Amino acid sequence: MARFPVFQSPFLDAAEKRMGSCENKVHCYMGDDTRPLSRILAEDEAEVNALGLTHEAIGHRLFHLAEQAKKGLGSPVVVEDRFLVAVEAARGKLSCPFGHPGLFAKTHVVLVNQKTGESLVWSDLSMHLIAEHGFYQGKGSPYRLSPKKIAAVLGLSRASH
Repeated sequence: MARFPVFQSPFLDAAEKRMGSCENKVHCYMGDDTRPLSRILAEDEAEVNALGLTHEAIGHRLFHLAEQAKKGLGSPVVVEDRFLVAVEAARGKLSCPFGHPGLFAKTHVVLVNQKTGESLVWSDLSMHLIAEHGFYQGKGSPYRLSPKKIAAVLGLSRASH
């Protein structure tokens, strides 16, 4: 059985409510996605399973890359001779919409795979949402990361994690 819920529940209803609407917000968890949260989670779970990966492995990989980039103090850093990664930080912190304890720095991480030109954008909260909740955000969200795209850009495979 999957660790993450695949049916709508009072827990997911509450999380979806905490995510709020996308009107006039810079960050929007659901984007313009009309699927219920349970379906988003289930479809991303299936994609991760098909790739032979785990949410934890993906989240931790993004965390490692972001931590390496933070050493650049705002300037882009080359990581592993193939990724150009930059982190911008803003004032304030965000809470997890799933009610998980802790606050997450407002960051904006941009990674470019220098060999392919493909890029990814995420935040500190994105890494947590992926690793702890299997939530890659809704389609149209500025921080939506499809598991398949993450795997392709970072070169993740069953053997690499």
